Amino acid sequence: RVLAIVEPDSAPIKRVVQEARERGMLIDACYGRKNKSVILMDTDHVILSALTPEAISARWSGKQEKEEEQMQ
Repeated sequence: RVLAIVEPDSAPIKRVVQEARERGMLIDACYGRKNKSVILMDTDHVILSALTPEAISARWSGKQEKEEEQMQ
């Protein structure tokens, strides 16, 4: 489950990413592209993504709307 999707620019988020890397809980899903968002999970995993937080949110919202339509 997702706790938060944030931009990677602030110092506290950079610390969270570095600590996750040291603990082995960092998942880099950027595929060599620039990191544009950090996804914080309830399992203590931290995921780096090349998509913006807005793009991730829009995709997630669209998926949920499709699932709701299929249930009706």
